[in-house]
Amino acid sequence: MRVAAPLATLLTATALTGASPSFAQNLTVTIELPRIASAGYHRPYVAVWLERPDQTPVRTLAVWYNQVLPAGEGKDWLKDIRTWWRKGGRELRLPADGVSGATRLPGRHVLTIPAARLADLPAGDYVLVVEAAREQGGREAVHVPFRRGGRMAPAQATGSTELGLVRIAPAR
Repeated sequence: MRVAAPLATLLTATALTGASPSFAQNLTVTIELPRIASAGYHRPYVAVWLERPDQTPVRTLAVWYNQVLPAGEGKDWLKDIRTWWRKGGRELRLPADGVSGATRLPGRHVLTIPAARLADLPAGDYVLVVEAAREQGGREAVHVPFRRGGRMAPAQATGSTELGLVRIAPAR
């Protein structure tokens, strides 16, 4: 009978926390960076994070910036990703394993977010935010609301200048 008690406790804890098997799934984030006709084109710095519908930041998922500039000068320009910077980017110690990466060329880029990085998040409503800023260019943020828990449906939104399609979905 001792085995049944821990199992019952686990099932009760799972029911109370809203945890479900979907938390065991990785998430796929697709980000399109459009080709912009400009003589002085610079690759954008990009931040990807989760926040709650009330705009409270939850977790930074990725930051793409120029990591090869001498003396870490690439970090100096991260403040141009203004919304992310103000919501907690300034406290992030970079480079961060599994979070930071190099800037990307125009095209479609796919990030896989391991389920382990999201396991502590309760079920509920979230917003995926992708913000891009370019030197001598523009700045844009795309917000993609989605529901985590149970059977998660893919969600997407499209930017108008610095970002194209942004999509979040359970990984297959």
